Amino acid sequence: MKHQSVSFGLALASHIASCWNHDGDPVELLQLGAQVAQFRRRLEENPEFLQEKVKQYFKNNRHKLTLSMRPDDQYSEKQMQLETEKLRQKVSSLSSEDKRQVYEKGLQLQTQQSEAQDASCLPALKVSDIEPSMPCTELAVALAAGNVALQSCGQPTNGVTYVRAFCSLPALPAALRPYVPLFCSVLTKLGCGILDYRQQAQQIELKTGGIAVTPQVLPDSSHLDTYEQGVLFSSFCLERNLQDMMHLWGEIFNSPRFEEEQHFRVLVKMAAQELANGVPDSGHLYASIRANKTLTPAGDLQETFSGMEQVRLMKSIAEMADVKPVLSQLLLIKDHMLDRENMRCAVNAAPGQLSWVQQVVGDFLAGLGQRTRERKPEHPHVVEKPVPNGPGDSACLSGSHITRKLITAPTFKPYPMKTHLVLPFPVSYVGDCVRTAPYTHPDHASLRILARLMTAKFLHTQIREKGGAYGGGAKLSHSGVFTFYSYRDPRPAETLQAFAEAADWAQAGRFSQQDVDEAKLAVFSVVDAPVAPSDKGLDHFLYGLTDEMGQAQREQLFAVHRGVLIDVAHRYLSDGRSAHSLALLGPENARTTSDPSWVIQ
Repeated sequence: MKHQSVSFGLALASHIASCWNHDGDPVELLQLGAQVAQFRRRLEENPEFLQEKVKQYFKNNRHKLTLSMRPDDQYSEKQMQLETEKLRQKVSSLSSEDKRQVYEKGLQLQTQQSEAQDASCLPALKVSDIEPSMPCTELAVALAAGNVALQSCGQPTNGVTYVRAFCSLPALPAALRPYVPLFCSVLTKLGCGILDYRQQAQQIELKTGGIAVTPQVLPDSSHLDTYEQGVLFSSFCLERNLQDMMHLWGEIFNSPRFEEEQHFRVLVKMAAQELANGVPDSGHLYASIRANKTLTPAGDLQETFSGMEQVRLMKSIAEMADVKPVLSQLLLIKDHMLDRENMRCAVNAAPGQLSWVQQVVGDFLAGLGQRTRERKPEHPHVVEKPVPNGPGDSACLSGSHITRKLITAPTFKPYPMKTHLVLPFPVSYVGDCVRTAPYTHPDHASLRILARLMTAKFLHTQIREKGGAYGGGAKLSHSGVFTFYSYRDPRPAETLQAFAEAADWAQAGRFSQQDVDEAKLAVFSVVDAPVAPSDKGLDHFLYGLTDEMGQAQREQLFAVHRGVLIDVAHRYLSDGRSAHSLALLGPENARTTSDPSWVIQ
């Protein structure tokens, strides 16, 4: 209840609206601390308080409905048959005059969709309304437990403390990389120390707001072929529970348990099912990740960590009769990760609590093991890069540097590839990725605005309004990959043509300066989106982005004009100028089947 997201105020408003509409007291509802204190008093006065409420509202409550559902494996086919039959009946009932009217209305709709809309009657912001400079985030970086960089950020966190640790993995063997997401998924669910998995889950629920472990591929801000691979640990708790939370962290790092083979099987099957179920909702992301695989080294690893390769690997593991070989791989990953070598930490807490939080986190770090012998990097090109601390940051950033251990691939050669992943969906998902410019390159800001401009003024009309897809557009990632995409698309061949036409449209400059200003406003709505107190300084901690670098890009965004956009469109989106790859997820397609340049999987 105390955790502040960026929509914290909106959530509170929604929380009180229903009761307020029925003459309740909204101020009383906002006094969350008093309600929790009252609940604690009720428990002290009557230890059976919760049990009695369960009896009252559940066990002895006769007003209930029991609903059972049974899946039908022929459901999709039956739905398609019903729709086909319904369409046939509709068409057969039309007279010649009806068909003529339908055709004419279709032509009218097509004409109307192609007309430029007059937006001058709508209220609008101006670019001049945007603040020219970004606010400074005060950070301090010190060394804890001898050599671990600890970033501290004092924020009004509403009595909650946030702790993160990033474990860089420059020496992780390539054979272990596919298993990192599974390791992250099960690490906090198999038990640790003297706690079995049930007791561990109970302690995490009692003492924290959750412990998340996620694989990360962090691109470098200045080089497309350089990245950092690792794992991010994140959790938060009430201030009074910090020592208990860090004790749990210590047990997870020092004494994780991988003996519960039966429970591990259950976790694997759940994770595999969750991944498979998520593909229809995020198919455009999977298509984009696959298309990016051959364009940058980071893209290749991203496909391994979170693309369709990972979905298929988890499916194969879930079907294994013997999972011991997989558990042995996870133990090898543990040996590479769970110590304070190559680790950096960040804490966000109330300013008055920071020194105590730093001490508790420092004690946790001091209790971790450290390798006595430096492990040789698996990749021969590992460079240590200090996070810049330029003159523009001197008032906001104090103390030691954070050093990132980056993997670089100087001999990497991007190459185009077209991949069609055949899946039993009625619609398709399309990704078309182009290798462009990294974050600090002056063209990055221009490409960012170009992506928004193409989405609003061309792609939305062609792909969604005319093509019938649920969504589509263009975007530029932090890593410098420009991506065209479509979502739940019934006409993927036409969409691919629309992507090519969008590039021609941009190069021909078929847009106005007003269109550019609208795109700037849309981009700044993301740049200036509220940041929760828990996430302040996170870009600096993970990516090495300073306020000075953010301000430089802000000024580049302001400076973008129509001529610059035409220039970058020619430079990056013209045929043959930059490497680009395609990926398609969905049903069989006559175009990809007949074209030998497509790889069908």
